[in-house]
Amino acid sequence: MAKKTKVETRISSEVDLEKNGKQQGVLRLPHSVHRSAYGWIGIPVVCIKNGEGPTVLVMSGNHGDEYEGQVTVIKLIRELKPKDVRGRLILLPMANYPAAKAGMRTSPIDQGNMNRTFPGDPHGTPTKAIAHYIECVLLAMCDYVIDLHSGGSSLMILVSSLFKKSHDDKRTARSIELMRVFGAPVGFIDLKDSSGTMSAAALRQGPIHLSTELGGGGTVTVEALRIAEEGTRRVLKHVGALRPNYPVKPGVETRVVTVGGPDYYVHAFDQGLCEPLVELGDEVKKGQPAALIHFPEAPAREPVTARFGRAGLVLCKRMGGRVEIGDCLFHLATDYKV
Repeated sequence: MAKKTKVETRISSEVDLEKNGKQQGVLRLPHSVHRSAYGWIGIPVVCIKNGEGPTVLVMSGNHGDEYEGQVTVIKLIRELKPKDVRGRLILLPMANYPAAKAGMRTSPIDQGNMNRTFPGDPHGTPTKAIAHYIECVLLAMCDYVIDLHSGGSSLMILVSSLFKKSHDDKRTARSIELMRVFGAPVGFIDLKDSSGTMSAAALRQGPIHLSTELGGGGTVTVEALRIAEEGTRRVLKHVGALRPNYPVKPGVETRVVTVGGPDYYVHAFDQGLCEPLVELGDEVKKGQPAALIHFPEAPAREPVTARFGRAGLVLCKRMGGRVEIGDCLFHLATDYKV
């Protein structure tokens, strides 16, 4: 057996990830500040291990204002017992704990966006140190990772599963298989550069990665939560991480689409009030008006029209009426071609 390489990290775990049974604790990250010279940040972690089987990391709170995944992971933690598990589940309900505690996309401590920070830095700011531990310690021991996201406060996205396409055809086929097992109405394959994301971290460390977009808008909806909970259970059972007779419900057929480059996105080139002209799930044409930007400070001024740069399915839209230059208003998806 190859000798394990010790990973340099400032984070220590209260939970023994090699021990059978169900354990709950925190990952301790030393954090010395004015009000607490010898303090630490505690990232909640649960490990459920039962003999041989795959190791799966299930996490939420990568972005702290995305709540659907956090509710899903919390409910899984309460529901699952060691007898239900085959192998090892590592569950992080608040992966970027400072951001999740504050209900913010980014950490209020260092403004770090963890899903743009991988592989992180063991000696860096809290967000970088947490990202490094997740990639270099946790992902390095995993066969699969399920990273639950939604649109957060600023976006609303069709309830979807997703993964980042790699150059490995077998890996891509396996990811599409898991996407169909998850059973969301839409599954999209991200073709964009994903430097710094969990999907890039998984590609570096090896586990098969599946993510989601579960609505958003700073809300938790009944339907999105149902799909998230049932889909996560289905995937865990499919990969052999749950006992063969563990009860799961069937999902729906998944429409597989892709999200590509800049022409899939509509951005604001003026600041003002945004009037959307289409809705999520609409099919649009190239050049079709997407939104009007109105100018309340100059109400007699004619609005500016933002247009779609290509045809496609409206997968995502901005929440909130006030926009600034550079804000994403919509993004599209197109059907996946094998």
